Formats: sequence, structure tokens, C-alpha cells
Amino acid sequence: MTKSLWINLPVKDINKSKAFFSQLGFTLNLQYGVREDSASFLVGESNLVIMLFEKSLYEGFAGIATAEKNGGDVLFSFDAESPAEVNELAQKVVAAGGTLYGEPGYKDGWMYGCGFVDLDGQRWSILYMDMSKMPLG
Repeated sequence: MTKSLWINLPVKDINKSKAFFSQLGFTLNLQYGVREDSASFLVGESNLVIMLFEKSLYEGFAGIATAEKNGGDVLFSFDAESPAEVNELAQKVVAAGGTLYGEPGYKDGWMYGCGFVDLDGQRWSILYMDMSKMPLG
């Protein structure tokens, strides 16, 4: 049975990517990815593993060349504790060199979030969901 899910991503510059995700508050995982060309992060209470690999290493084990522009095929989302935390993370993204593609704001009266692009073009969203206001049905 599957015990965990790891997300593996190619990056151009492992050191810049490590700094970016560290500034967002992701936890550097020294158990895996302790190499010059990779890094591992634990995210959230369930410790989802995100592995970052420099492009050539990633292509070697994935068996495929990566496109120059990444990020349009998948949207990674993670939750926040409050709208204030969404705002704080959005500020950290920009300060760390990322780009917002969706400014923080409410959607449908029960979700507050924003979207950003990391240093390698991957798309992410940060969401706070007020489940007491979520429509049923």
C-alpha cells in the first residue's frame, strides 16, 4: 500500500530554489536530497515530500527532457490557517523572488487565496477555506 506521496520537480538552480522554499517556511528535509544537485522539503502536518532536482538529474531518472517553460500542466495547492497567513505567504513569495499571478482575495465567499509562480515557472496556490461557509451539495 502507498505510504506517502512525493512530488518531484526539476529546477534550474538548486541553491536559489532551496532559498526560495525555505523563505516560504517549507522545512528542509536532511534525510533525503542531501546532495549538491537536489533538495528535499517537508510540507504541512502530514509532511508531504517535495523533491527538487537540478534539471539534468531530473531528466536522467524521469527518462524525458523537460520543456524550457515548466508549470502550466499542474497546479500545486496548499492550505493556510487564515486570510492573514495567505497575505503573509504572498509577501514572502514576492520577497523570495516569486511572482503572484493572482492577488490575495476572496472567491465565492468562503475561500481566500492567491496564486504564485516559483523561480522555475511552477504554479502554486495558497488557500484558506472557511468550511462553515462552504456551500453544501
